Amino acid sequence: MPPILPGRSFPIGACVSSRGVNFSVYSMGSTAMDLLLLDSAGDEQPSCVIPFNPKVNRTFAYWHMFVPGLKAGQLYGYRASGPFEPDRGLRFDAKKVLLDPYGRAVVFPDGYDRGAACRPGDNSASAPKSVVVDPSRFDWEGDLPIHRPFSQTVIYELHLAGFTRHPNSSVTPEKRGTYAGLVEKILYLLDLGITAVELLPVFAFDPWDAPSGKQNYWGYAPLGFFAPHPFYSSDRGLTGALDEFRAMVKAFHRAGIEVILDVVYNHTTEGGDGGPTLSFRGLDNEAYYLLERERRYYSNYSGTGNTLNANNPIVRRMILDSLRYWVSEMHVDGFRFDLASILSRDEQGVPLLDPPILFDIETDPTLAGTKLIAEAWDAAGLYQVGSFVGERWKEWNGKFRDDVRGWIKGDRGAVQRLPARLLASPDIYEHENREPEQSINFVACHDGFTLNDVVSYNHKHNEANGEDNRDGADDNASWNHGVEGLSVDPTVESLRERQVKNFFVLTLLAFGTPMLLMGDEVRRTQWGNNNAYTQDNEISWFDWSLVEKKVGLRRFVRELIRFRLHYGFDQEDEGKTLSEELREANITWHGLRLFQPDWSPDARVLALTTTSDDGLRLTHMIFNTDWQRQDFDLPPLPDGSAWRRLVDTNLAPPDDIHDRDDAPVITSFRYGTASRSVVVFIADI
Repeated sequence: MPPILPGRSFPIGACVSSRGVNFSVYSMGSTAMDLLLLDSAGDEQPSCVIPFNPKVNRTFAYWHMFVPGLKAGQLYGYRASGPFEPDRGLRFDAKKVLLDPYGRAVVFPDGYDRGAACRPGDNSASAPKSVVVDPSRFDWEGDLPIHRPFSQTVIYELHLAGFTRHPNSSVTPEKRGTYAGLVEKILYLLDLGITAVELLPVFAFDPWDAPSGKQNYWGYAPLGFFAPHPFYSSDRGLTGALDEFRAMVKAFHRAGIEVILDVVYNHTTEGGDGGPTLSFRGLDNEAYYLLERERRYYSNYSGTGNTLNANNPIVRRMILDSLRYWVSEMHVDGFRFDLASILSRDEQGVPLLDPPILFDIETDPTLAGTKLIAEAWDAAGLYQVGSFVGERWKEWNGKFRDDVRGWIKGDRGAVQRLPARLLASPDIYEHENREPEQSINFVACHDGFTLNDVVSYNHKHNEANGEDNRDGADDNASWNHGVEGLSVDPTVESLRERQVKNFFVLTLLAFGTPMLLMGDEVRRTQWGNNNAYTQDNEISWFDWSLVEKKVGLRRFVRELIRFRLHYGFDQEDEGKTLSEELREANITWHGLRLFQPDWSPDARVLALTTTSDDGLRLTHMIFNTDWQRQDFDLPPLPDGSAWRRLVDTNLAPPDDIHDRDDAPVITSFRYGTASRSVVVFIADI
C-alpha cells in the first residue's frame, strides 16, 4: 500500500477521488482512532488496520487521513479508544467496530448480532460496516426535484416494503418489498391521482431493534442518516441500495410524483443504557445524545431509549448535511420529520423559542424548494401543533384526525369543532398568518388504526405484538358499527362503507393538504392492530386482492382527488395566507333550513355553501350524521342554473360520485339525505 497521507478534516465522511479516499470522522474525547478496512462484511478481522497518527491525522476533534489507491466499494469502519466511564457520559470501547456517521452505504454481515454490540468484547465479524461510495456514478438524465406547490399536492403515506411484499402484489417476485418493486406500482398511484408519496423511514436501520423474536418493521431505528436501507434493495451489491433508490426516485419523477421521506433525526437505534455500541455512542456519546444529570442515563423524549442532541453544533451539522445530501444527490422532494418537536429541545431538554437546528433547516438555500412537514409533538408530552417555529413548516394536524373522527362517529359537541377543521383549522393557525396548506389533514396514518379499522373496531387488538395488548393507544375515536371486526352482516358492512366514503370526502375537500394512508382506498385492515411496528407480515402488507374487491371505493377516491385538484375549493394562489383566504371566501353555514345552522352540542346535521371569488361557481355540502334521513333545503339559484349532485355517499357505485360534466341535475329545492351521509353539489352561474 502506498504511504498514508495526512488527508483533510473536510468533507466529513469517506470521499473518493481518482487517487484514493479521504476519511474524516469527528470524535472529541477519543485518545486514539483506527481505520479498519475489510474484504467482506463478516470478516473475523479487518484485512488492514491503519492507526491515525494524532500529530498528523488529527485537527481539533477530527481524525482524518487519505488512503491512496482505495476505490468505491471498499468496506470500512472505525475503532475509537478512550475512557469507558458511563457515569461521566463516556462510552469509548476500542473493541467495537463503529459505523461512519456519514457513511453513504451500510452492509450487514450474515451473522449480524445486535447483542454482541451490547456485550464486552470484539464484535468485528458481527458488526455492520460502512461502504465507500462515489455518488457521482449515476446518470440522472436531467432529473430534478419537482417542487409542486402544496396547494396541488395529495400525499399518500406508504411503507416501502409493505406496499409490494404481499405474494398477490403481481410485482416481480425478486423485487417484492424493494425500491424496484415500488416502481412497478407507480401506475397504480398515478391512476389514483396521488401527487406525492411519503415513505416510512428508508434510512439504514436495524431490523432487529425490536422485542425478542420480533423485527422492527416500521424502520424508526436509524443506524445512520446518509445511507438507504440495504434490505429494501433487490440488488444486494455493496452499493446496490444507493443506485436502486435513485432509480426509483427518477421513475417517480418521470410520472410526476414527488418523493417525501419520513426522517428520524430525534434518536438512533443505539437505545439507552445497556444498548448496542454501533456508531455514535462509541465516537462521542456526549456530543450526539442528550444525557440526564446522572450521565450514565439517556434523556428519552423519543420513547425509544435515547434522544439526539439536535442543537449541538456537531449534530446540527450532521442533520443539515444529511438533508442536503438527500436533496442534492438523491433528488428527494421533501421530508416529514418524526417527533419534530424534539428538535426544539436544548441540551437540558428544555424547549427553545428559537431552536437553531429548525431555523438552519428552514433557511438553508439547498433546501429552499423542499417540502418540510413536522410531526409537531414528541413522546414526552411536548405538543406544538399550531405553534411550531418558522415560516415554511407544514404540520401533521392531529386535531383534524380526532375531530373529524368524532363528527363522523357522532360524538357530542363535534359539530362545534367541524367548521374549523374544514377551513384549515383557523383556531390553530390563523394567528400565524400562514397559508391554508400548513395543515396536513389526515384521518389515518401508519401509527394507529387504518381507516377500515376506524369503522370496524371499538378497541385495539394488538395481541400479535406480544405485549398482552398493553401497547398502542387506547383511545382511537373509532366505532365498530355494531360488530367488532369482520362482519358478514350486509347492513353493518354497507354502513361502514358509507362512513369510509364520508371520511374521504371531508379529508379531500377540506382546506389544507390532504394525506391518505396506504390501502385505505381499498379498506386495507390490520385486524384492529393499532401499533403494528413489529408486524412484517400480512397484518401490515397491502393485500392487492382488495383492489378488485373494492373497485367502487377506489373509483370514488380517484374521482374525489380529481375533483379536488381540478375543480375543488379555490386554493391555487399559494401566496394567500389562511386569514386572507378565509376573509375572501364566501362561506355560508346552514342547518336543515337555509342560514339556520344548529351549533348545539347534540346537533348532527350541518351544511355549507362556498362561492368562488368571481361568484360564478358554487359548492354546497351536506353532512348528516344523524340516524334518520333528513331533508335539507338547497340554496336558490338564478334562472338557467341548477345544482348538480357530484357526491352522495349513501348511493351505490357508480351513482355515489359523478364527473362534474355528467353529474345529475337536481331540480328540487330540498334534498332528502340518508342517515350517516355526505352530499356534495356544484353549480355554475
